[in-house]
This record gives sequence, structure tokens and C-alpha cells, in this order.
Amino acid sequence: MSAKPVILAVDDDNEVLGAIERDLKQRYRQKYRVVSARSSTQAMEVAEELRRRGTPIALFLADQRMPETTGTEFLARVRKVHPDAKRVLLTAYADSAAAIDAINSVGLDYYLMKPWDPPEDRLYPVIDDLLADWSAKARPSFEGPRVLGSRWSPQSYAARDFLSRNQIPYQWIDIDQDEPMRELALSANGGDASRLPVVLLPDGTTLTQPSTAELGGKCGLQTVPERPYYDLAIIGAGPAGLACAVYGASEGLKVILIEQNAPGGQAGTSSMIENYLGFPAGVTGADLAHRATTQAKRFGVEILVGHAVVDLRHQDPYKVVQLANGQEVACHALMLSSGQTVRELDVPGVDRLLGKGVYYGAALSEAAMYRGQHVFVLGGANSAGQGALFFSRYAKRVTVIVRKPKLLPAMSNYLADRIASAGNIEVIGNSEIVAVHGQDNLERIDVRNAETGETTSLEGNALFIFIGVAPRTEAFASLVATDEKGFILTGEDIRGCRKPWPLQRDPLAFETNIPGVFAAGDVRANANRRIAAAVGEGSAAIFSVHQYLRNT
Repeated sequence: MSAKPVILAVDDDNEVLGAIERDLKQRYRQKYRVVSARSSTQAMEVAEELRRRGTPIALFLADQRMPETTGTEFLARVRKVHPDAKRVLLTAYADSAAAIDAINSVGLDYYLMKPWDPPEDRLYPVIDDLLADWSAKARPSFEGPRVLGSRWSPQSYAARDFLSRNQIPYQWIDIDQDEPMRELALSANGGDASRLPVVLLPDGTTLTQPSTAELGGKCGLQTVPERPYYDLAIIGAGPAGLACAVYGASEGLKVILIEQNAPGGQAGTSSMIENYLGFPAGVTGADLAHRATTQAKRFGVEILVGHAVVDLRHQDPYKVVQLANGQEVACHALMLSSGQTVRELDVPGVDRLLGKGVYYGAALSEAAMYRGQHVFVLGGANSAGQGALFFSRYAKRVTVIVRKPKLLPAMSNYLADRIASAGNIEVIGNSEIVAVHGQDNLERIDVRNAETGETTSLEGNALFIFIGVAPRTEAFASLVATDEKGFILTGEDIRGCRKPWPLQRDPLAFETNIPGVFAAGDVRANANRRIAAAVGEGSAAIFSVHQYLRNT
């Protein structure tokens, strides 16, 4: 339920203020919250706090003669904080000239002469009209986190992306376009414009440049484990990790799922998955991730979001996972399903413009920002094709840049056909990006033709990069055996590797060179990198986990 809009009355005369509050509450308390202040300073503090909380003020009623400042001066100041609120001045007969001047100087809506008795004749008709006019134009207040930042702030982008991927509704406020909120943000972060975003929470808490764990915790996500140890810990909440969690918990295991960003992994960022079995109309990655996450929680899985895994120890019989914040999670069996990450584009200008028009992956939260503009998509696999089709809903023009002469065979036929039929998507083949340019944000890219060697400069507003993937194994590559590309070896594949199998028995399916540590999904060597295959691996690996736990 949304908070009631506020009527704020300010007067330094306690008797008069009491009468104002009494009359206003008698008439308006059902639909409005009446708040009173005994000085302009106190009233200003209340107004700023309500702005931080996202609570609208429908009407200010201020006395003209106050010792600190006049009512006119107060209404001029507060207009910057709540520009849509109605403004009423309380005046004595001698102040009527000042009130008339205030109509022009501060956009005064009305002035009332004191005393106003009876209120039914001299107060309520005026306030009724003003509140009716305000209500007709007012937007419903938003009761959730509000992110105050700059469109070209990488940290602001990271916060928006984290909230979007975790399906937490939020309100984005670009302080470059909203001067009152810019002042509020700079007041909160000590005047340092680089310390963005500032996140305002409904309970009045203000976060400045928060970490994902801090932001997630304040928005209701679990960030602290509830148990000292678990039957099964899973690193990575992509399709494989979620499937493993669902089947493990449904079969009685105490399961914790650790995810750095958001459930769904790379699949969760897909704008539309059209070849997943059982969804003939397709399903978005976000919807699939949400369904699986809800299912896992229903069976009692703890999902820890916002923490990176930095180390892994084997203290027989336990495996200990160390998180970036120093916390540790101990478990009997461990599943590594950390998936893959997009490879970085190593050309001049990219690092400086990350989050400022250059993005890795789909960055779905940014699509609406580029409505009617020109965006580039670099890459020729299915993820790039899905991204191009999604961005084409918003952008005026989408240019896909690929190394190969054309999209096929690297991209699925159905995606290549849809791209060919889209009226605003162009494909440039045999090409690569050699540089990106821009001052505060992306302005143009340099594209080199591999056949002719000719370089062309193309103007555009955003670049989304999909150029292959690398396994996310840096936190445990020193402990588990991997192939030359960094993918984790399991089962029969670990025979003859540099890190030998230590037991008499053969390794179980999906088991790594460390007994009780398993791997499934895209992070595993020789995996079939499809969403359905990852779900299958995560489901099948539970059989091996049960075998291991029974034997130990």
C-alpha cells in the first residue's frame, strides 16, 4: 500500500499551529497525513526527509510572519524539493500585499487571511480545490528503492543491473536531469559527484555507492548463511546450479546456493529463449530464472546473493568456501556450477567507457536508455542474436558486427532468419572493432574489414559485447584439475591429469579430482553448452552427490 500524501503546515505560533492541525485533520485525515512544524528549519528537514523516502507532499501551508524566515521565502526554498506541491500562505490583513507579490515570485497557489473561522466556509473550499487539482496531476508514490545516479556512472549502471537481474522493482532517477535530486544525492555523498549511486530505501536508509551484497541485503535478499555447515553447497545459480539445488533439497539435503550476481547466470540475461523444451512461445531468461528460484526456495534452499567466492579449502571431510567479505561456508559435498563469463574486448578505449555506453553481455536494464538511437552488437553466437533482436525493439538502428562472413552457421537458423527480416538490424561481416571513442560516453567505434584491411569509423551510442566466454574458475583453479582452457575436468576425464585422483575407488560422474567436489554445466570440460543440457547435468549430478554422502 502506498503511503498517504502529506499536508505540511508550518507556523511558529503554537496556538495557531494547533488550530491548523485540528481543522486539517478533521477534514482530510482519511486520505492525507497532516504533519505540523514549528519553524521553517524543522519544516525543511521534514520536507527533505519525505523526499528521500519518496513520500509526496500535496500541500504546504506556511505562515508569512516567522522569526527565522518569511513564509514566502520558505515556500521558495521548498519548491525546489517538492515542485509539484500546492503552496498556500497564511497572512494577516497587513501582509496581503506581500502575499500578492508571492503569487508571482514563488508561484503561490493561494493565500488565506487569519482567522479563517468557520473553516467550512473560509478554509475547506480553498483546500478542497487545491487538493483536487494536485490529485488529478499527481503520480502514485513509489514504495521501493530509488537509485539516484548518473547515466554515465559505471557504478550506477552496476546497481541498476543488479536490481534488474534480481527482479527487485526500483525507481531510477538521473541526477543530471533532476536538479533537486542532484542536490539531495550530493548532500548524501558529501558533495563527491564520483560517489554514485545514492540509493534511498523506503525505511529512510541511505546507501552511498553500495556493494552488491549491501544493496541486496537491504532489499531483502539473503546475504548471510543461516547454518554452520550444509550437506551440499553450490557455487553458481545458473541453470545447472538451480537444477542441482531443486533436486537436492527436494530429496532432503540441506542446500545453500551461492551466487555473485543474480540467479539465472548468463541464461538469465537472455531476452528470449525460443528453443527450450516445453515453452512453444519462448520464455525470457529472467522468467525462467525466477521460476527456478521460486521452486528452489519452496524446497528450502538458501540462496546467498551478492558475494564472490575467493577461495576453496578441503579440510576432510568438509569443503570450506570463502567469500569476498570474509565469511565461510562449510559443506560435506560441493557443486561447482559457476558457468562462464564474457571475454573482454582488448582494444583502445573500452576500459575507460565501460558502463558509459560499453557493456558486456545483454545489459537488458539499459535497453530503454537507447530508445531511438544507434547501438552496436559485437558477436555472432545465439546470445548476440537474442540481444540484437531485443535492442531492436527500442533502438532506431542496430548494427551487428561479426568476424565471419555471415551469421550462419555459428548462430541458430531461427535467430538468423529473424534478424534478416528485422527492418532496423544491419549485419557487417568479416569485421572486427579495433577502437572505441568518446569523452564522457561512447560516441563512435572503428571497424576494420578483415579482407580489405580498410578501417571505417561508425557513430553510435552503445556497444554490447558478446565475443565468446571463459570459465569462471579463478577462485578454485589451484585446487581442482582443469583443461588447457580452464574448464573443470570430471569423471573419467581426470585420469592422467596433473592433479591425480587420490582414492582407490573410481571418481563418480561429475566428480572432480577432489572427492566430494563436483562440477556441472558450462564450467565443466566437454559439456554440451545448452540451457537444457545444463539443467540435465545439474539434475543428474545429484545422484552422484547422494552416492558420495552415503559412502562418507
